[in-house]
Amino acid sequence: MGGHHHHHHGHDHGHHGHAHAPASFDRAFGIGIALNTGFVVLEAGFGLWTGSVALLADAGHNLSDVLGLAIAWGGAALAKSAPSKRFTYGLKGSTILAALANALLLLVAIGAIAMEAVNRFSTPTTIAGGTVAAVAAAGIFINGITAWLFARGRHGDVNVRGAYLHMLSDALVSAGVVVAGLAIAATGLGWIDPAVSLVIAALILWQTWGLLRETVEMSLAAVPRGIDYDAVAAALAQLPGVERVHDLHIWPMSTTEPVLTAHLVMPEGSPGDAFLAQAQDMLHDRFGIGHATLQVECGAGCDLASPRVV
Repeated sequence: MGGHHHHHHGHDHGHHGHAHAPASFDRAFGIGIALNTGFVVLEAGFGLWTGSVALLADAGHNLSDVLGLAIAWGGAALAKSAPSKRFTYGLKGSTILAALANALLLLVAIGAIAMEAVNRFSTPTTIAGGTVAAVAAAGIFINGITAWLFARGRHGDVNVRGAYLHMLSDALVSAGVVVAGLAIAATGLGWIDPAVSLVIAALILWQTWGLLRETVEMSLAAVPRGIDYDAVAAALAQLPGVERVHDLHIWPMSTTEPVLTAHLVMPEGSPGDAFLAQAQDMLHDRFGIGHATLQVECGAGCDLASPRVV
């Protein structure tokens, strides 16, 4: 997890997966991007050929997720970069920017789809429902496979979770388009097609809103959602010799790695390195915080260099 303080203690309780999660998903990202890019081209082609906005909307949904995958993969790659004098955390924060860019991009896609659908209501066209259903059915299959590739890492990393949820929602949306295609074939009602594409647009909006909110929070250095600020403050205050804790800051360095700084008031003076190592281990084991910087102060006029002799 970055620091040198706990690797040799041998108690990385399940948190070591955080920093390295994306590495093992390189193949999943590669396969997922290749499969889905091919399908998006195919689906958009059929959408134009059959005149189906629903197919185009589904292709848009899939494309947004391919771009999301590419951004998440790029972010994961950049996150492995070494720190420099200018970027002292490396480029780990690029995962946050990537997720933010992804969210904004989806909003643009929604606008384009919605406009096309609204136009289509006034000029309805005849649509080959059976073809639409067949193409969308292929989409269920492709997205299902991709979601399965990411299934095992969805709890550890917001990027992998995003990829998994996107593929799952893509499969569901494709299922909706299959139903729409069959309904058009059965009833001959052309307006079903743009109506479905508007539902898809609303779905993307709903899905994007959460992502946008979470990534904006991260950009503003909010405490990561998985960490309880009060619990961390209490845990630090309970350490032996600590009278109170102030200036406690917890923020995300990347989508998976939190950083903490705090000032500990210790009237008995500095307790030495062993205490700091113990405190950092506690933060790592209980809260998954691998980068902690603690400043010891002793309140009213005592000498930090030599603990007071009673």
